[in-house]
Amino acid sequence: MSKGLVHFVHGKESGPHGTKIAALSTVARRHGWDVASLDYSHTVDPALRAQQLRSACAGLEQPLILVGSSMGGWVAAEASVRVDAYGVFLLAPALYMPGYPTQAPPLLADHTAIVHGWDDDVIPCEHSIRYARLQRCTLHLVQDGHRLERKLDTLCQLFDAFMARCEHPASASS
Repeated sequence: MSKGLVHFVHGKESGPHGTKIAALSTVARRHGWDVASLDYSHTVDPALRAQQLRSACAGLEQPLILVGSSMGGWVAAEASVRVDAYGVFLLAPALYMPGYPTQAPPLLADHTAIVHGWDDDVIPCEHSIRYARLQRCTLHLVQDGHRLERKLDTLCQLFDAFMARCEHPASASS
C-alpha cells in the first residue's frame, strides 16, 4: 500500500521524465510512495502551471509531497498551501524572479528542504538562502550549477534523507 504521492514539477525548459525526476522517482518508490509527473511544457506561464498542479492534486486524500525544479520549484511552493502538501522539496527554485506573480510563496508543509548550486548562473543561490531564512527550512548548497546534474548522487542522498524524515511524523520539521 502506498504511503502517499510524490508529485514532480519540472522546470521551464525540461520535461516530466528528465534525469533528475527519474532518479528521484526511484528514491520515492523505494520509500513506498507513488509518483506522478505532469507535462507543463505547453506553457511558460508559472501561474498557469501552478493552476495545473492544483487541479491535478485537488481532492487527494493521501499525503502529498511536491518536488519542483527551477520554475517547477516556484510552482510547487506556490501550490503547496492550497493543496495541503505534507512535504516540499525544491531544487534551485525560481524565487524572487521578475515576472512571477509572487516572489516568495509561503511554505506551511510539515517538511521542507531546498537544494541549490553555488554556481547557479540562472537563479542566484542567494535567492534560496534568503527564502530558506524567511521560511525557516533546511537548505543544502552544493558545488554545482543550475541543473544540479553533476551532483545527482548527492541530490538522491538528500532526497532519501528527506523522504525518511517524512515517514516519521514525530520528527522535527525540516
